[in-house]
Amino acid sequence: MISRFGASKILQRLILLFCLSLVYGNLASAESNNPIELKLLVYNTHGLPAVFSKDDPVRRFPEIGKQIRRYQLSLLQEDFAHHEALLDSLPKSSVAVRGNKSRFSLCPFCSGSGLTMISDLQQEWKLEIQAEAFNTCSGWLRGLNDCFATKGFQLSRMETPSGKRFFVVNTHLDAGRNASDRQARKNQLKQIVAKVQKEAAGEALIIAGDLNLDWEDPEDRALLETFRKELGLINSGQEVQADRGWPILDYIFYRNGRATTLEVLETGEDKAFKNDVGPLSDHPALFIKLLIY
Repeated sequence: MISRFGASKILQRLILLFCLSLVYGNLASAESNNPIELKLLVYNTHGLPAVFSKDDPVRRFPEIGKQIRRYQLSLLQEDFAHHEALLDSLPKSSVAVRGNKSRFSLCPFCSGSGLTMISDLQQEWKLEIQAEAFNTCSGWLRGLNDCFATKGFQLSRMETPSGKRFFVVNTHLDAGRNASDRQARKNQLKQIVAKVQKEAAGEALIIAGDLNLDWEDPEDRALLETFRKELGLINSGQEVQADRGWPILDYIFYRNGRATTLEVLETGEDKAFKNDVGPLSDHPALFIKLLIY
């Protein structure tokens, strides 16, 4: 038989255990809900074979790799012919996933999508990447010859250590200014919209890359606005490219999701992507810093 004194002691211990469970439970919950910062790079590396390039890609690509080390996630375009030189400059912990391969197995000049996603995230992150080639292109032996590259997009499903899920799209649309180029870009954006609506409806989302849509061109801007509205996207700021007179062709769009918020802390051009000759590419290195919660 338990005395009143003994029963009182047991009750006190039970109350103490209950209070401790509440405290530690709240601490664990607070830790899991802490915002996570992500710094993301978007960069067209101008990685054509050296025979087609006048800006010494053999020298540039190791330097690009060294700059990429400062980012947790990098979305690259035109990473065609110098991928290994890029990898040699990255930390051993980095994971590089290339986009869809070339549809022409016997063509030495046809080098896939040129898309690469580089992750230097902690192991606790979950990352699933799929690639899809565009169904349309414009240009073979005239214009900008986009059909020799198997352009498309990468769609990544990402999950933070605290379980916050969001999606990232890396893409590079057809170039050129004639009617067939414009139609190709329109079709390519429709393909991205269809994929996002199927795979990431209602989810937080980042879409970035070289869209080859000129912000100063009324027709291009109208197409861009249609695309943005269809997916409920926010333009993180095209004006950041105006500092050095870059044509505005590269973009970072984002949106929040049902259960995940993307709060923009900073966005702009990373001007460290240069050497003693000049910029490391013919495109600006854009970045965005986010809080995810």
